[in-house]
Amino acid sequence: MIKVSPLRKRQFIGGITGLTIGGLLFIFLSLESSEAYISLGPMNSGHADVSCIACHADAKGNLMQQMQSNIEHAVGMRKNGADFGTSDVTTDNCLSCHDRPNDRHPTHRFTEPRFSDAIKQIDATTCITCHTEHKGERITIASVSMNYCMNCHQDLEVEDDPLDVSHKTLIANEQWFTCIECHDFHGNHTYEVPIRLKDTIPMKLIKAYLKGGADPYGNDKKYIGLTQLEWVKKMNNK
Repeated sequence: MIKVSPLRKRQFIGGITGLTIGGLLFIFLSLESSEAYISLGPMNSGHADVSCIACHADAKGNLMQQMQSNIEHAVGMRKNGADFGTSDVTTDNCLSCHDRPNDRHPTHRFTEPRFSDAIKQIDATTCITCHTEHKGERITIASVSMNYCMNCHQDLEVEDDPLDVSHKTLIANEQWFTCIECHDFHGNHTYEVPIRLKDTIPMKLIKAYLKGGADPYGNDKKYIGLTQLEWVKKMNNK
């Protein structure tokens, strides 16, 4: 009768236990009800009811193929690695819900050669430059100085300027924070732009809005985005 070392017994039991726990954990985290446990952080304002699969599509290949590709990449046998688990979120994922014809600053606009210098300062060709997900905020770009408008509008000239303090003066004084006190960046709000600087939206309300607070521009929208149900129907019809 062959005697089995107690050490080998413990190794065998430990291995089986580890595989069992790992398998159960994998199944648990794969459930839709477990999304909160695998999220990198709170969803941004307006995305609270959006499912993970709305943005995170399954990566190409199975788990073993993904692991093999990334191991080969790590040791120099493959030029590029592979997405692991899910594919990277791209601007196209965002535009599947947020693309609209009246966007004043669509991402594709900034791929034009004339904006090449501007995007070196702020890469407006991607949504996540300003709207990084899982931060619990509406806009995650540094909002202290509010000076991102200066990258494209330093030479702005307004004919018959209606503002009591001219745009030319504001630009000369580098008061770039005043832009967003009047103008919604993507231009989707329907509201009357003030003509007196003292009537513009206070910066404290703007900053609260960027952090996920109430919309200071009002709730009247020119274009209403897709709901999650509408998005699912849209994807299924492709």
